[in-house]
Amino acid sequence: LGPAELDALDALLAKLPADHAMTLDGADGFLTAWLAGPPGLLKQRPTAEWLPWVWGGDADGDDEEPATFPFHSNRQRKDTVVQLLRHLRHVDAQLAEPAQWEPIFSIAEKGPDEWADARDWCAGFLQAVDLHPKDWAAAWADAELMELAVPLLALGGGVEGAPEVPAPAEDDLETVDDLSRAVPEAVLALKAFFESR
Repeated sequence: LGPAELDALDALLAKLPADHAMTLDGADGFLTAWLAGPPGLLKQRPTAEWLPWVWGGDADGDDEEPATFPFHSNRQRKDTVVQLLRHLRHVDAQLAEPAQWEPIFSIAEKGPDEWADARDWCAGFLQAVDLHPKDWAAAWADAELMELAVPLLALGGGVEGAPEVPAPAEDDLETVDDLSRAVPEAVLALKAFFESR
């Protein structure tokens, strides 16, 4: 997706009325986990089973919520699916050339200063991991890999099967920035780990 399309997708996700809709950076992390994790997961699960996590799930079509909820129409839902799958292909292509890969992190601002903030991105990544805890268990059992994964786990809130890692204080933006800048290395290490198995 081009910058304008990413901005539009970001705005759409932000306006969805679902309680658990992801932000754009959360969705980027979620999609990245499917590509960096255990191989074959995308082939094992139909898109319709996992992609709705991005927008907070589909409605049951009851009297309180129309079948299209949280979207205004089936067309809007279809367009969103197409955009997310295009972005998935883009991330896949970038990860094939790691020097080209740029995860979408938020920027925290305080006065004239800016810090990278990967908390939503990491939470999205770990939501995807949580869908297949047994498939990811070997990564958390590897001591060297676990050490690299600390920033991902600290910012994302942890995950089943991995040791608990304390999160930085909400307003400690310098620590959040330091951890955020270490996340790409952790993700690439996880990807290399699963590719070598």
